[in-house]
Formats: sequence, C-alpha cells, structure tokens
Amino acid sequence: MVKALLHEAEMTDRVEMVEALGTPLEPGSLPVGQNPLGKIPTLERADGAALHDSRVICRYVDDLAGGRFYPGAPRLWETLTLESTAHGITEAAVLIVYEGRVRPPKKQSSEWVEAQWSKVARGLDAVEARWMSHLAGPVDCAQIALACALGYLDFRHADRDWRAGRPALAAWEARFAERPSMQATKPA
Repeated sequence: MVKALLHEAEMTDRVEMVEALGTPLEPGSLPVGQNPLGKIPTLERADGAALHDSRVICRYVDDLAGGRFYPGAPRLWETLTLESTAHGITEAAVLIVYEGRVRPPKKQSSEWVEAQWSKVARGLDAVEARWMSHLAGPVDCAQIALACALGYLDFRHADRDWRAGRPALAAWEARFAERPSMQATKPA
C-alpha cells in the first residue's frame, strides 16, 4: 500500500526501499531495531523516529503530498472505514498464510483458517453491498488499500475465488489494477 501510494503521489524517488524477510517466529531481517513490533512496512525518517504501520506511513506520505489522498470530512470517515476494512481483509489473509507456513502441521487448524476466510468474505461482501459508490470517487488511500488487499488475495489465495458473487467489485478491481501504481507494485 505504501509503495502504491508513493507511486500515486509521484514520490518514489524520495524513499529507498530495503527488502526485509521474516516471520513472527523467525524475525530474520525484519526491522526490529526501528520498529519494536518488527512489522513491515517501517519508514525510517532522517528527522525523527521511524514510523510503522501502513496507515500511519500513508498519512505521513499524504501530508508530504499535500493531503491529496485523505479527503476532508464527511468523506474522510468513509475513507478511513473502508481503509480499515481493506486492512482487516489483508490481515486475515496473511494469518491464513502464517497458519500454513509457521505452525507445525499437527497444530494447524482448518477451522481457524476458515474463520479467517469468513472475515475476508464478509469484508468483500460489505464492499460489494456498501462501498461501490465510494470506489467510483476520486482515488484515495482506501481505494489503494482495497486494491492491494485484492492483489494479495490473488497472489496468495488464487485457489479461492474472491470474485464469485461480487461482479461490481471484480470489475472495479480489473480497472484499478491497470493503474501505473498498481502495475509497478504488483507482487511477483
């Protein structure tokens, strides 16, 4: 999400990307020195403490970009709520991946995996039913967060058809995925 926003804001030249790999059990090269939680993304600033969490970093980038990606009230509350929904979808999808990669096979729970997927499905259903008019508006961080969540679902959960029963969301994603920012940050 941060990378896509940097592209949308035409600020990629102002940030140096550093690859980080790890898991909660094996932090590897995760930025634990800059972010006590060791989560990515983390933005090291020359003029202050490191920032972490996509939403915090995106608010910072938006501020540097002149406030173009978080609208004023009352649309702000919709943007923040939709952004939170997109992050919840992503978090549940990541937890499914961790269940298969990090937990020993004997301790993995298919019920827990399906409970996480239920969160994803409920979030997607809510977007289809409630948020399509917001997605038709000017590009904001909620749209970027949602597009990234959907891209992650395609990347890590291609076997689950998130598009089924959600034609408006699927059509929006197909259009939004063509944006240069999304093409430049597509997972490989």
